[in-house]
Amino acid sequence: MKESSVKVTFAGNPLTLLGNEIKVGDKAPEFVAVGTGLTAVKLSDFGGKKVIIAVYPSVDTSVCAAQNRRFNAEANELKDTVVLSISCDLPFAQSRFCAAEGLENIITISDHKDLDFGEKYGFVIKELRLLARGTVVIDQSGVVRYAEYVPEVTNEPDYKAAMDVVKGL
Repeated sequence: MKESSVKVTFAGNPLTLLGNEIKVGDKAPEFVAVGTGLTAVKLSDFGGKKVIIAVYPSVDTSVCAAQNRRFNAEANELKDTVVLSISCDLPFAQSRFCAAEGLENIITISDHKDLDFGEKYGFVIKELRLLARGTVVIDQSGVVRYAEYVPEVTNEPDYKAAMDVVKGL
């Protein structure tokens, strides 16, 4: 995997991102991840819908939990939009978290097996084999309309910026 030019830190310490940096205007690359019940989930499964991809390192941290809660709440207000919540957590941990929190508006998927999403979208943290934090918005025709790599992994993403793009589609 090639190194990305995107710069992120964890608690001020620099990290190396691997993969292809995704940019606004790119055709969203197809990827396969692992869903609930260990089923394959592909981006193309959601063709014709707006897609928000909420990327985070691990559901077992407070910031990642807050990010999932927020996108779950936002998803409740959106039409023809799906929120894919992706990390390298095992699907069992993602499902357990969502059940405990009552999160029913997001679809959790795991990139733990092949890092297919992380490599194609440039979110793999080399030093940790986790995904960095960020958000990608894809329109109904499969074009990236918003991409955020959160510069400090311990911070939350810019929800308002992402939601403004989604609502404008």
